[in-house]
This record gives sequence, structure tokens and C-alpha cells, in this order.
Amino acid sequence: MKNLDPTGLKRLHRDWRRKTTQKISLILDSVQTPYNVGTIIRTSAALGVEHLWLVGATESPTHNKTNKTALGTQRYVDWTTVEEPGEAVAAAKAQGYTVVGIELADDASPLHEVDLSGQVCLVVGHEDRGLSKDILPLCDAVGYIPQTGKVGSLNVGVAASIAIAEARRQGWTT
Repeated sequence: MKNLDPTGLKRLHRDWRRKTTQKISLILDSVQTPYNVGTIIRTSAALGVEHLWLVGATESPTHNKTNKTALGTQRYVDWTTVEEPGEAVAAAKAQGYTVVGIELADDASPLHEVDLSGQVCLVVGHEDRGLSKDILPLCDAVGYIPQTGKVGSLNVGVAASIAIAEARRQGWTT
């Protein structure tokens, strides 16, 4: 076994793009740290996320610190900035997305048990407060990422990356 060369990487990625019909979008609900926004953008570009809705105090994708982790991948992801969470949810639902919050909340289901195989819009929230009280009840479903270690929460950029990867995995297996 050996590492793929650039041509091999392009072929591998092209093959996976051809297998992918599912659409995924994200709502960032006041994700304020530019490094987290950059991580989410880079993961979104790598896994083919269609659109980002940036709500409230979410840092701009064009911020210099956002670019430190996004590394220029902003050009591969479309985004819209909105003030109110309800605007983003309404826009996602109008485009046919099922809106799924990623949150440690009452009645949330383990993320791998939530149906993410269709057209899905994942919602992630503020680094400390999570999803706002305004957006949580608007979600069609809420899932959490089971954690078995000594730490009870994840960085929002990491949580978003795990959720996007799980949605892609489910989309590829159905």
C-alpha cells in the first residue's frame, strides 16, 4: 500500500462525487470564533456541503482569522447571512431540507439514529451556549454525538465535522 499521488487523489474524489446525490446544508447559529467558522467551511468544502446560512453573530467567512483554518476554501461554499434563526430555517425548509439540530438537549437522539440520509440541513450553535432557544423548537429533529470519554462536549467545528461526515455516510449507504 502507498499514498495516492495527486492524480490518484483526483480520481478518488471524482468517484465519490459521482456516488453522491444527497444535498447537505448547514445553519451556523451565532458561531462566533473565526477559527471554528473556518474549520466548518473547510469541512463543508471537502464534503460537498451545498450552502451555509450564517445566523446572528456568526463570524464572517471573509475574516482574516477565519481564513487561517479555511485556507481559501470559502470559494467552494455558498453562504447567506441572516439576522434571525427563523429566516434561515424557513429558507432551508423552502428548499426541501429536513432541519436537524446538533445539540445536547432533552429528547435528542443519538446522531447515528437520526435519519440523515435525505436532503438535510444541520444546525450547529454557539461555542458555549449551543443552539439558541429560538432555533431549537424549529428543528425537525435534534441529535447529539454520543461521547464516552471524560469530557462532556466537543468544539463546535469538530461537532459540525462529525455531523457532516455522519450525514454523508448515511447518504452513501442508502
